[in-house]
Amino acid sequence: MPVRPEISHKGTFGRVLNISGSDFMPGAAYLSSVSALTVGCGYVFLSSTQMVINAVSAQTQNVVFVPLSDIKNQLENANVLLIGCGLSQSTQAISVFKVVFNLKPSIPTVIDADGLNILSNTEGIKLPAEAILTPHPKEAARLLNVETEKILADTVFYAKEISKKYKCVTVLKTHKTVVCSKDLDIYVNSTGNSALAKAGSGDVLSGIISGLLAQGCEPFYAASLGVYLHGVCADIAKNDLTEYGVMASDLIRYIPLAIKTLL
Repeated sequence: MPVRPEISHKGTFGRVLNISGSDFMPGAAYLSSVSALTVGCGYVFLSSTQMVINAVSAQTQNVVFVPLSDIKNQLENANVLLIGCGLSQSTQAISVFKVVFNLKPSIPTVIDADGLNILSNTEGIKLPAEAILTPHPKEAARLLNVETEKILADTVFYAKEISKKYKCVTVLKTHKTVVCSKDLDIYVNSTGNSALAKAGSGDVLSGIISGLLAQGCEPFYAASLGVYLHGVCADIAKNDLTEYGVMASDLIRYIPLAIKTLL
């Protein structure tokens, strides 16, 4: 885990700008935002539609909310960008995605879910030098324009192909998630169980990785550690709730217990 100096303040542990959620998927914005805070980052600024902000603010008082119109200023002050969780592929979402990357963010950036789908259909997007893509197999297939069955048949090979194509760290999510660095180093995760096969689980993972980045972890390490902790959350949770009953929101309260296994 990243070191937490005793002499510190909330800015010490980083600021995540989370551009996530849409009117019919506000939960993704909540899950990703609160996960980043729970793993230790100092601030999360959620930029989304007013309906999403209303929904998330009704569930937590720990997130700072900013309008989509203020993205440029927020990017200048953020340490990490997370974009895509529940974003949708609406005209507005595509426009927001293009606006963000036209601003050429230079901070570590995590792209998940609909952000990946928009990326796969948009020409000319230049990613930051420290980018992490977190596709499941279908999203990976879209990024590479191949069949999903091919991705599943050789996840290590195709994780490397994504990292080569996009010059990024790749987190290819399966029952044994593969993390590939820009230099094509590989980490294959061994934690987790079927409890993670539930809507919202990936949003929690993206939040965890973003929170670790905000605390100074380099991208390949943040991705590998995030995947590991995410799996440990599910391994601990199943003992209390069974693999059937673990909800994505339950994973968040197990993040501190997962961290304790490393301290």
